[in-house]
Amino acid sequence: MSKSEQYQSGFVPDFQPQSSIPGKQHKLDPEPHDLELADGSQYKPAGKLEGKKAFVSGGDSGIGRSVAILFALEGADVSIVHLPEEEKDAKDTADKIKKYTDGKRKVLLLPIDLTTEDNCKKAIAEHMKAFGALDSLILNHGTQKAVESILDLSSEQWHHVFDTNIHSFFYLVKAALPHMKQGATMVFNASINPFVGHPGLVDYTSTKGAMVGFARSLSNQLVGDKGIRVNVVCPGPIWTPLIPSTMTEDSQKSFGSKVPMGRPGQPVEVATCFVFFASPDSGYLSGQTLHPNGGSYMG
Repeated sequence: MSKSEQYQSGFVPDFQPQSSIPGKQHKLDPEPHDLELADGSQYKPAGKLEGKKAFVSGGDSGIGRSVAILFALEGADVSIVHLPEEEKDAKDTADKIKKYTDGKRKVLLLPIDLTTEDNCKKAIAEHMKAFGALDSLILNHGTQKAVESILDLSSEQWHHVFDTNIHSFFYLVKAALPHMKQGATMVFNASINPFVGHPGLVDYTSTKGAMVGFARSLSNQLVGDKGIRVNVVCPGPIWTPLIPSTMTEDSQKSFGSKVPMGRPGQPVEVATCFVFFASPDSGYLSGQTLHPNGGSYMG
């Protein structure tokens, strides 16, 4: 089945569990789409981020990989932060960027666990050392693990999910902000879940709701005085390594089939939202959310 046929057929991947979180993209079958759009064409860049320097967390796989690739195609040099154990996926992403841009864009791989404040400071410092500027702070990393009952949700998992999904965002913003100038952008990757309330992802859903509130407050603080825009992307079901590494067999077999479009989305269909929010095309938008979710209405 071709990639365009996968889109049109309402393709739902077969169950293919992975033991590590957030999962390995190079083990997925089929591999998520980084560039290929629903009509069978490839993403067409237009120089929207020419000369910019972007920091992309979780850029080794899934949505983050597609964001990093599209940003590079649009003219940005990119730092990609990834867990040390995701080295192969990160290198694959860097290789793709070099291939698609004919080696014109610089890529810095940063194998850093972002769950501590010191590591977040280190990641920003390494980016600044390499590039000397920070125009787009793209915070995409995250973790989840389904637990059906809150009575079975351990305090250790609750704290780990918050450390990964929201505390690190606070640390990274504080470390990055002194380096960001007027016209810079921040874009966070949240989720559909705080708008619908996923019953099996109470901790994850809570962090994503906190992320939306954090971004709105930041926007009101930064956009006027500093001219830094802050926005959020809230994807629905997207085919990424996080799915086979965190979902049950029943959930994965029906993954994406319940949205109006009847299929899971692909990373590139979310990454285009990040390009929009990071570019001058969205110059009058801040504190806003975009919902690439297959047609589900978020009133």
